[in-house]
This record gives sequence, structure tokens and C-alpha cells, in this order.
Amino acid sequence: MWNRPWNLKEGFLIGGGLIIVGLILELSIGPVSWDIFVWPANCWVLVGFLLLIIGIYSLRKRIYAFNFLGSFKAAIPALAYAVVLTIIMGLTRQTADGTGLSNMLTFWPFVLTYVYLTVILGQVILRRLTHFRWQHDIPFMLNHLGLFIALTTATLGNADMQRLKMVTALGEKEWRGLNEQGEVVKLPITIQLDRFIMETYDDGTPRRFASEVQLFTTSGKHLQATVDVNKPLTVEGWKIYQYGYDTSKGAESNISILELVHDPWLPAVYTGIYMMLMGAVSMFILGVRRKKS
Repeated sequence: MWNRPWNLKEGFLIGGGLIIVGLILELSIGPVSWDIFVWPANCWVLVGFLLLIIGIYSLRKRIYAFNFLGSFKAAIPALAYAVVLTIIMGLTRQTADGTGLSNMLTFWPFVLTYVYLTVILGQVILRRLTHFRWQHDIPFMLNHLGLFIALTTATLGNADMQRLKMVTALGEKEWRGLNEQGEVVKLPITIQLDRFIMETYDDGTPRRFASEVQLFTTSGKHLQATVDVNKPLTVEGWKIYQYGYDTSKGAESNISILELVHDPWLPAVYTGIYMMLMGAVSMFILGVRRKKS
């Protein structure tokens, strides 16, 4: 073991070691606090992370461990650990105020595993770039670079995402929301509830509920729209969802509860996802051309 060249066994040991380190950090200092990565801190962390990846790649010929990071023998174990932890995340109820397995996004073993996987992904991308062939490597680059962009921006952008609840009363303007900690946050959008709509089934259970609202923005926009369940309204980077109402009054409710979500990094995440889709399509097209030739 640890005799060169390293194999999958060493790859699994490195990944397992990271999980052990993560558990030690979780028990000693608590879960990852993403609040410290609020803009512009997350931007600087991203720059530092990119420089780290470039530095590892530039030293790969001098340090064998760095060279190993660009191999499939490191990638396969890292991906296996990431998949297992993701499955656990899917099978475990996640809560914003949870710890450990109940809030995997702040669970050190989960975070370190994905950081390690992203470092490996960066090494693979740089290796392929040095021997890039346009006709053969475009699908590879789109898939891998898209995944890299999606992982990094979704992680670092988590601190900047705002999720607020706003209680609007009929005929009154409201510009304040409550965050997950119960703190009042002033918004750049003012909402006035003009009408609450509820449609029911024959037994009286709700079939549809929505809100007719007027929106006023600090930039001077004035909009009239209907916010429906599963049909969010997008205004100046904010997505507005129909969340609830006064259940004691039902269709006669004179309040409507809206959820407002602001995620400034979401376009970058979507860019990465679209790149992966384009990579899959281009891979299919190149495969068809090769068969014909």
C-alpha cells in the first residue's frame, strides 16, 4: 500500500480519511457556517479555490499526490463517496436548523467530499485542456466544465440566497419579510394584496388558491399580477411564490402568505446545467456521425 503507482485502494483511503477529518471537525467546531461566505467573501473564496486548483496542477510533476488527483483512480472513489452521501441526504429528512445527517449541506464530511471531488474535476479539466482536440473533446469539456461551474457556484452562492415569508393583508401594502431565523428584513419590493382566490372541490378541500397583487419596486416599476401555487412570479431577481393563507377562514381569508426567494448565483448554476445538457447533445451528435462514417 502507498507504493507507486497508487491505485483505487489509496483513492478510497484518501476519501475515507477526509470523511474522518470531517467527523472530527463536526464534533469539535460544529457544522459548516455558510453565513461567513456572504458576498464578497464567497467571491474571494472562489478566486482562491481556482488558484489552488491551478497551483496543484502546476506542481503535479513535482508532487506525486497532486498528479494522482488527476487520475480516475482518485476520481472513482471520490465519486463513490459523494454518491453514498447524496443518497443518505435523499433518504434523510433535511431541515434548515438541523445538524449532522439532518442538514447535509452543513455536514463537514459531505462538504469536504464534494470539495475534494471538485478539486479532482478541476485537475481533469486542466489536463484535457492541455491536449484539447476540438472535434473530440467538446462534449467532454461541456460536461465536466458545466458540472464544475454548477458545483462551485451552487455551494458558494448558498450564503447569498434569501428565503423570506411575507404576510400580506387585503388592501394593504407590505415591504417586510421574515427570514428563517424570524428576523424582519426590508425588501426592495412592496406588495399589495388586492384579492385572495380559492377554488374548492365538491367536498370543500382546496383545489387552487392564488393572490391577485400589485407590486411596486424601488426602481419605479408598478405591476399587477396573479401569484399562483407552483407558478412563481419573477420580479427583479426575486421569485414570489404563493405559500399559504388563513386556514381558519378558508376562501374568506383576508390575508395571503407569500414566499420570496432571491438567489443571485442561480444564473451561474443554470449555466453549468445547460452546459452539461449541451455536452450530452453534442456527444450524441458526434456518436451518430462516427457511426455513419
